[in-house]
Amino acid sequence: MTQVTATLTRWPADLSTVPDAVTLLEVRADLVGDLDPAALRRALPGRRLLYTLGGRADPPSVRRARVASAATGYDVVDLDADRDLTPAVLAAVPPARRRISWHGPAVPLPALRERFAAMAAVPAAGYLLAPRAPSAAAALTPLRLLAELGRRDVTAYGSGPLGAWSRLLAPYLGAPAVAGPLEGDPLDVARICADYPFPDLPPVRDLYGLAGPLALTSGFPGLHNRAYRERGICALYLPFHLAGLGDFLTGFWPQVPDGLRALGLPLRGLTVSGPLKEVALHVADVVSPVAQAAGAANALTRRGGRWRATTTDVSAVAVALRWAGVPLAGRSAAVVGCGGAGRAAAVALRDAGAAVTMVNRGGTRGRLAADLLGLPYTPLRAFRPSGPMVVVHATSVHTGLPFPVDGLTAGAAVLDMVCPPGGSSALVEEVRSRGLRAIDGRRVLAVEAAHQFRLMTGRPMPPEPTIREVMTHAVLGPP
Repeated sequence: MTQVTATLTRWPADLSTVPDAVTLLEVRADLVGDLDPAALRRALPGRRLLYTLGGRADPPSVRRARVASAATGYDVVDLDADRDLTPAVLAAVPPARRRISWHGPAVPLPALRERFAAMAAVPAAGYLLAPRAPSAAAALTPLRLLAELGRRDVTAYGSGPLGAWSRLLAPYLGAPAVAGPLEGDPLDVARICADYPFPDLPPVRDLYGLAGPLALTSGFPGLHNRAYRERGICALYLPFHLAGLGDFLTGFWPQVPDGLRALGLPLRGLTVSGPLKEVALHVADVVSPVAQAAGAANALTRRGGRWRATTTDVSAVAVALRWAGVPLAGRSAAVVGCGGAGRAAAVALRDAGAAVTMVNRGGTRGRLAADLLGLPYTPLRAFRPSGPMVVVHATSVHTGLPFPVDGLTAGAAVLDMVCPPGGSSALVEEVRSRGLRAIDGRRVLAVEAAHQFRLMTGRPMPPEPTIREVMTHAVLGPP
């Protein structure tokens, strides 16, 4: 079992939202002030309390006084390795109630070893090392330390968005706890409890993940991880936050796959989102014909020591439209957005017999995509869909209308590949308000998840409660 910690970073806060799995509340006194521990215990009966001042630069005497006061009411007091290991502070906080922590810059493994050795010279109930991770690969260093130590009183991971994945993997390398903010963070404690198998720690032999700028807010990890548990598959699906090509090429590939394999937790498959779909083709050893046709891949799988690139965008668009009862043969159609997802959607429509036009804001990218697929191109500024045509929207716009829809008539259908976190996109809402058919991006997401699950594991994704929870009319409304 893993201890799940909720970190309180704002006050006031609704403590009724603390998930049942949480057993420790970490109070960031540097952010919320010195709260009354008795009141916190009344609000959260049965939970333990941890006090930390973080990196607050109080005068030494003030800091010592605050830590000593906290020691009388909190179960655990965090002691900063650079500030708090003084005789006065150590006298105020007994070893059984100490957690010694260090937060600093990324350092090589030998330096991190030395840092921990100095911390471990002071008796404590637990130790935390959270160096900043300027890249996804940098987060491997604290994980390597965990694997070396083989202790159950040390938590280590790379801090920051690029290292968030290591926070989730650390318990599988010996860390006794996993933590997340109560609110205000994409990877908050509620998401950790919902999407990852904590507080349980089921066995893991293989890793899979999502690489891209929206990895921390995507529904893919939750869908996959719940399906692994239902199928009895010893795997974990992780979010690799990568903002762009630089993060992928210089800070992730191939260092992270190679490093995970060296840790005995091989990365077997990767979902790749925009803007990384094109580069996925170039890092693969083998490229599927459908990915080659689309000029992009959204899935990388490792088989027999070789990375294979393919795309499930093509099949997902085709299945979502078929599920919604939208015929394609002989239809006039357009795809707005000429990135990897847009090109894959165009392949799906073209192969189903539709007459497809590519539409894009940038002319150079749009014409390149149209030439690649042998299709006509129209600039977005001139695009005015009309009549009963089929339109697929494959850009990132979700807060406004990416193109006018007033010319569409009965029989028209719009598929929006965007999945905004707060619900349906403005485009979907507008199309539905006109009585026309709109297919929400989450339906495409559900099909993508199912196809990639089978591609990566060789087994079908269970229909309950994963795909069905995304596909139900109760969640999405009519198509």
